[in-house]
Amino acid sequence: MSNLISNEIFLEPSDHKRLMSLCGPFDDNIKQIERRLGVEITYRNNEFKVTGQPLQSSGAAQLLKLLYIETQPVRGEIPDLESEQVHLAIQEAKCLERAEAGHYGKEVHIKTKRGVIKPRNPNQSKYVSDILTHDISFGVGPAGTGKTYLAVAAAVDALERQEVRRILLTRPAVEAGEKLGFLPGDLSQKVDPYLRPLYDALFEMLGFEKVEKLIERNVIEVAPLAYMRGRTLNDAFIILDESQNTTVEQMKMFLTRIGFNSRAVITGDITQVDLPRGTRSGLRHAIEVLKEVNDISFNFFNANDVVRHPVVARIVMAYEDYEVQQERIRIQKKAEHTGQQSDNQ
Repeated sequence: MSNLISNEIFLEPSDHKRLMSLCGPFDDNIKQIERRLGVEITYRNNEFKVTGQPLQSSGAAQLLKLLYIETQPVRGEIPDLESEQVHLAIQEAKCLERAEAGHYGKEVHIKTKRGVIKPRNPNQSKYVSDILTHDISFGVGPAGTGKTYLAVAAAVDALERQEVRRILLTRPAVEAGEKLGFLPGDLSQKVDPYLRPLYDALFEMLGFEKVEKLIERNVIEVAPLAYMRGRTLNDAFIILDESQNTTVEQMKMFLTRIGFNSRAVITGDITQVDLPRGTRSGLRHAIEVLKEVNDISFNFFNANDVVRHPVVARIVMAYEDYEVQQERIRIQKKAEHTGQQSDNQ
């Protein structure tokens, strides 16, 4: 292990409370960095020593400096550095290593009320860049990769810059085999639970009161996909979420609603289709039909792009591995069956 190196850094200005926030309760934040980056971190006061492989050691040292900046006082109070913030910073640092120049996320960023939202990895960076430069963009991949969140952030940014006059967010309103008619309440109460993730993203970026006012003025509209039929949407930023649960007809209907000076983002996960058995997913069909069409971009995410809790990425990978194994078994059984038929003849 002679190739291990040590990086020594001093975090300035030295502040006991900020250092406590950085390290976390019982040094949990430090332990998380050590475990995820494969390094050893020791410290005394504001002097930190990071030991590990050259790339990981220098990366962890840089990460500590960036996280220490996050502990700067806000209105006189030292913010607690949460485990989630550390996780996201690690995700970003690891991806900075993979992107040789490390420039993704520097040029494409989105300003909202909560601050600047920037891509956390190369795939997210390309996704945001494509949203800004294409009339229609597809974001396809597992949960937790930021597909919907970044799309909503881009929509908010376009509205704030007055590039569009309104935002329209829509989802198919029937999922997991449930029928709306069996749910309690009026139509609005039946539909709202399906649209809640979109509301949550808007509330986080703009604040509850502003979102409510914009909805009252029809500047922001959150509606089930069925409401799109027969409309032409000009000067709008349109997001179709959970698009794997559209039928082929619904997807075609949605795509043909897009008018002048409008931008559309379609997000979905083709591994989680909840349509009735035998019904083809409109998202799968669109990927095949539209892959060569100009001004349409396709961005495909995988488990490595998950920016939620680390276990989410491992869950996604486990399902992917299982599906690959099952497909191999099916192919093997089919080959054996074909061989038996040949022998019988």
